[in-house]
Amino acid sequence: MAKVSVHALNAGSLTIPEKFFVDPADPGIKFTVPSLSFLIQHVTPEKTTRIVFDLGIRRDLSLYPDVLQKHIDSRQPITGEPDVVASLKEGGLSPDDIDYVILSHVHYDHVGYPADFSNLKTKFVVGPGALDLLSGKTTLNIGSHSHFEPDLLPTDQNRVIALPEPTSSAAETSDYQWQPLPPFAAAIPFPSASSRECFIINAPGHLPGHINLLCRVDASSSDDDDAANSNDPPRWIYLGGDACHDIRLFTGEREIATWTDTEGRACCIHADRKATMETLRKMRVANEEGFALPPPANDGQQEGGKEATTEGKGTVEVVFAHNWAWEKDAKDRGRFWPGSL
Repeated sequence: MAKVSVHALNAGSLTIPEKFFVDPADPGIKFTVPSLSFLIQHVTPEKTTRIVFDLGIRRDLSLYPDVLQKHIDSRQPITGEPDVVASLKEGGLSPDDIDYVILSHVHYDHVGYPADFSNLKTKFVVGPGALDLLSGKTTLNIGSHSHFEPDLLPTDQNRVIALPEPTSSAAETSDYQWQPLPPFAAAIPFPSASSRECFIINAPGHLPGHINLLCRVDASSSDDDDAANSNDPPRWIYLGGDACHDIRLFTGEREIATWTDTEGRACCIHADRKATMETLRKMRVANEEGFALPPPANDGQQEGGKEATTEGKGTVEVVFAHNWAWEKDAKDRGRFWPGSL
């Protein structure tokens, strides 16, 4: 079994008006929040695979396209420093050490500066429908934040992994197979089909292509015999991206906001409000009831002919990209790289 560690990365911050995110809201309140990224290290006896989940805000804001500049001005104070590259350096890593960059989605405050990750070995993973947003095949008219860059990702298509829609015909022939992982409807073991420690979760609602990451980080996922025999429950980290921007949406204390802009458009920070609510519900189930990894799909048998059993439920810590209170606590507890969750 692989050993997995998750490390928070500083990746900039921005300021968000409460009224655009939660209802009811105080129209005068704004919060300066992080745009968190994460380093995941997946270690087996054969190799160490390093993944960065989200790239945060671009360190040079002028490198965003003109069409986004007015929106960025509305999020002041905003900064892209320290960015992911500087944060990786804090623990002795560089972009060349990264095998995969997984983008939870392609909004400007999560895509950073992909050109920093120019090593040919580094592959970019995006969720179902993300490429259509970048190309303009899919357009959204739900607010000034919904503009996308067609040249965001490498032109070398061998370096881009575009996950298929779970119910599409393309999913049947893809190298990356979606499978149910209750309470989640669709998950992909990652970085390999045999992985039992990391799963990409389809998390629709916020934006086409919105995906999350579920990682097992407890000691029993290591090869150490004493740790593997521990009676402690499994411990999972769920990286929830932009499924919500205010923790009160997750706890049920607030509803998702909608508004009408100056051009008369009905706006919401989420492309599909109803789907977002369902995604949050599933995350809430995992957080409140725990998560049990089902036995591998190999006719119920483990190596040596032993019958596979479902392990006990483990705890699930849900982390959102813009949770300022989580960020403060994590810094106090040394959970930022080179520390770990």
